[in-house]
Amino acid sequence: MQQLVPLLLNWYACNARDLPWRRTTDPYGIWVSEIMLQQTQVKTVIGYWERWMDRLPTIASLAKARPQTIHKLWEGLGYYSRVRNMQAAGRLIVKEHQGCFPSDFNDVLELPGIGRYTAGAICSIAFNQPTPIVDGNVTRVLARIFGIHGNPRDKAVNERLWGLAEELVKEADQISALPNAPARVRTCSSLNQSLMELGATMCTPRQPNCNDCPATSICVARRDAITHLLPQVAARPAITRRRFFAFVARHADQFLVRQRPAGVVNANLWEFPNIEVHNVRADAGQACRQLLGLTGRVTHLATIHHSITRYRIRLEVFAAAAPRAQAKPVQGDWLKLAQLRKLPFASAHKKVLQRIAAAQPASPSAERLPSRARVCPS
Repeated sequence: MQQLVPLLLNWYACNARDLPWRRTTDPYGIWVSEIMLQQTQVKTVIGYWERWMDRLPTIASLAKARPQTIHKLWEGLGYYSRVRNMQAAGRLIVKEHQGCFPSDFNDVLELPGIGRYTAGAICSIAFNQPTPIVDGNVTRVLARIFGIHGNPRDKAVNERLWGLAEELVKEADQISALPNAPARVRTCSSLNQSLMELGATMCTPRQPNCNDCPATSICVARRDAITHLLPQVAARPAITRRRFFAFVARHADQFLVRQRPAGVVNANLWEFPNIEVHNVRADAGQACRQLLGLTGRVTHLATIHHSITRYRIRLEVFAAAAPRAQAKPVQGDWLKLAQLRKLPFASAHKKVLQRIAAAQPASPSAERLPSRARVCPS
């Protein structure tokens, strides 16, 4: 530990990426970044984080925001329960902590949507506390450096990883207390971020850059030529393919959309009416009659492919004319294009909306959907 920690701290000081949330010690901004970074790449999060902090710069503003606002700001990031938990946590902070983000680890851990890793990350990065972190990147770094075999999800292996992470950050904390320690160096923050940074940029799952790694001289996996074998992750669940028909029902300049209910995937987001089909010969016209009660001809607009966890989804989109602004048996709202643009849509349906908007002519009086849109898998 005494050898590894200085190597990581020195490497991080010279190689850390300049990310916007690293320019602040505000726990709110760091919290937002940590939640956004779950299951999402850094390059994607940067723009979302900057837009979020511009629109909702404080915990109070988050707590008071309308659900439509937070979902629209999150639109495209997926895993929307994250943002709902974040608002619930923001309201709890306003109620029980006078709007100030708590600095006590146990208080942070009690907030909705925050687990052991996120609490440790916030407390170490924002408050420079010696709280350990273990995520996918840290797991990979520790498993390789210390030669840890076994599935990281197994209890014994997981506990060992957390134990090592705790030893490292406590050693970093001891360094900051030394008489000759550099002024203003936040060693706990830097140590934890160095582990994440090393895993993200150098100790990658495939083709790690071992030659330039600061820990190459003490890395067990490098020494034993087993880098490609660690960590020993379990096989991924089998892929499941699903198929849906979606309908762009239009009456004059209005389109029929509906909001997904609470408690389901993409809860509270908006979508075009759709139905899952299981028969390879399923008829879109019949499905439209079943779902919307519309008996007219349907026209294929596009096919969109997207993924949700282990599901690979094929969304076939059809235009359907509605003689009047009414549809049965599905519930929904008839809205104009300008209104639709303000709503948070599920990612696949946002692509449908973008294609509809792109097909609109410049003159509102000449608005109409194309008779047949080009099929472009996304």
